Amino acid sequence: MRPLAPTLLLSLALAPLAAAQPNSIRLEGVRHEYQRFNNCGPVTVGMAMSFWGSRLTQYQIAPVLKPNKADKNVSPEELAAYARSQGYQVHYGVAGDLSLLKQFLAAGFPVIAESGFVVPEHGWMGHYRLLVGYDDGGQRFFAFDSYYGPKVTLGYSDFDGMWSHFNRTYLVVYPPKEAGKVEQILGPRTHPEWMWKQALEVALSQTKAEPTNVYAWFNLGTALLKQGNLEGAAEAYDKARSLGWPWRMLWYQFGPFEAYYRTERYTDVVRLASANLAKTPDLEESLYWRGRAQAALGNLRLAKTDLQAALKLRPSYREAAQTLKSLDAHSSR
Repeated sequence: MRPLAPTLLLSLALAPLAAAQPNSIRLEGVRHEYQRFNNCGPVTVGMAMSFWGSRLTQYQIAPVLKPNKADKNVSPEELAAYARSQGYQVHYGVAGDLSLLKQFLAAGFPVIAESGFVVPEHGWMGHYRLLVGYDDGGQRFFAFDSYYGPKVTLGYSDFDGMWSHFNRTYLVVYPPKEAGKVEQILGPRTHPEWMWKQALEVALSQTKAEPTNVYAWFNLGTALLKQGNLEGAAEAYDKARSLGWPWRMLWYQFGPFEAYYRTERYTDVVRLASANLAKTPDLEESLYWRGRAQAALGNLRLAKTDLQAALKLRPSYREAAQTLKSLDAHSSR
């Protein structure tokens, strides 16, 4: 897959930085750590913080981010919140591009990238990697990978294809004193509205160029959902479903649940969540959305059971607690 060219606005905003960018660079100072079971998120944010001097490992981080050790997903929002709790600032973005990644690396900032990941014995799943350098001559990134080790190389084209599975999500962790440099690199990307508009443009372009690309349609659904176009989002997710997204897709991204729920397609939410839970019963997000849909269908007992199960898996799940509280209040009337 060819990386998409940045918009003229972004090119102009970053032109001085791009002009000074070296052809290759490799950052030193990151402490590599191999992950324990399903710990790529805690490990990768720990590695990113280690560049700035943190000594925290998965053994301190994972119990906070994953009170349920079998939790299959730690979201980018959760990683960002944890790093902020340790005194760092974090930029969490989508619709990144290869040029942006290289600008951060050239300026001395490792970048966490969320992407698709295929392990022969397990198939497709989501994964985080920490990018620590690049080489234009070899057309590749250098990465610290919690699964494969500290000497991973990722070809630009192959990486971008797998990165697109997660809407080209990236996180930059940095000390507050570096905020000015980060903002200069980001330019208009500091504004969420601009970022999601860019995500929409990228997804529209990809669905036109590659009409059978399931991830492009999924990303289009997410971008439309963020724009408030609920019907359009649901239709885009329908297209992605018809093309066949990986069975673990809704372990990590939950836009279809929200789009179908908000368009009153409650039965679809129940069916999707139930299919997820039939294979993997400890997915708190699937339990939460199925609980909400069951409540909307009038099945209050089933709704409460699902929401209680979600909270047992993640006691800090605020949305589940609030929904359960509102159902309890309704029942007591």
